[in-house]
Amino acid sequence: MAATTEFFNTYLPNKLTRNPELAASTRTIFQFDIKGAGTWTLDLSEGEGSVSDGPHESPGCVISADQKTWETILESPKKAVQMVMMGKLKVSNLGLATQLQKILG
Repeated sequence: MAATTEFFNTYLPNKLTRNPELAASTRTIFQFDIKGAGTWTLDLSEGEGSVSDGPHESPGCVISADQKTWETILESPKKAVQMVMMGKLKVSNLGLATQLQKILG
């Protein structure tokens, strides 16, 4: 769980601070439901964006996976498409999810 929690609690907030244009180019809210690790919200709807624990009442895109699958994607973001095809990664809005590559990559 350390890699997942470190990603949402440290890496992602720091990346948003260093690259405020990432939020400006996306302007949506992502919810990550990672079985075995927790739920996080990535809010890119205003400012430089923010990351918080817990679900959002109306996310634009929900990403669901088990922790092992998610950490595989963190190690190699290009595997996300393969995980979707295998049914291991669920995405509620594929169009919005493709925008995550610039954040994860």
